[in-house]
Amino acid sequence: MSSIIAGRKPVMEALRAGTKIEQIIFLAGVQGPVVNEITSLAERLKIRVSRADRQQFRELATDATAQGVVAVVRSKTFVGLDELLAIGPAQGERGFLLILDEIEDPHNLGALIRTAECAGVHGVIVPKHHAAPVTPTVVKTSAGATEHMAMAEVTNIVNTIETLKERGYWIVGLASEGTASYTAVDYTVPVALVVGNEGKGIRRLVREHCDHLVNIPLSGRIGSLNASVAGGLAMFEVVRQRQRNAAPQT
Repeated sequence: MSSIIAGRKPVMEALRAGTKIEQIIFLAGVQGPVVNEITSLAERLKIRVSRADRQQFRELATDATAQGVVAVVRSKTFVGLDELLAIGPAQGERGFLLILDEIEDPHNLGALIRTAECAGVHGVIVPKHHAAPVTPTVVKTSAGATEHMAMAEVTNIVNTIETLKERGYWIVGLASEGTASYTAVDYTVPVALVVGNEGKGIRRLVREHCDHLVNIPLSGRIGSLNASVAGGLAMFEVVRQRQRNAAPQT
């Protein structure tokens, strides 16, 4: 879980002190010299700055106490990739991982983590950059699953995929251009599912390193599913296949 620093002066002091800030969020429409100073300093420090509408902002802090600005400070403990990979074997299970390639919507991130925890995923892998941090919104949307789910933060998803392959994992990416249905792949082997960005999908290099690209057949007029819904369908297909494979034959 991440913690929140609220208020213009506290946020400015945190920036000056070198506090490890994930993101600074302004209430939409807030302006002024201090806002400009915070923005400028955050940009120099390469800290993500974003704007939120009133309802989204109130999920983080009240307007009165926050003065239109909050800083999200990391407190979620991430584990190393080796530790993540050890979880499945320690439970006597074949590895089951979820790779989130630049998921930016905190609600999608929270929903995916919640589903992963319910589906028995051993760990979630996220990139350090260009992705939503684990904010209180993520924790709330996940219904607290962030506290139970092991997560690894990596600098390079492609390199991580290659490491997983060396460790016996098959990499399955969800993509509209996938040539097979998501139900047509064998998930009874160690597997890592890749879910891409809400708008752009899985990045090209990441797609090229997947062993399978699968699609979810759609019948309606809308051309794609929400990332968390698509990820949920694929995760529970893994569960279905593994349960069927484990069932005694009659």
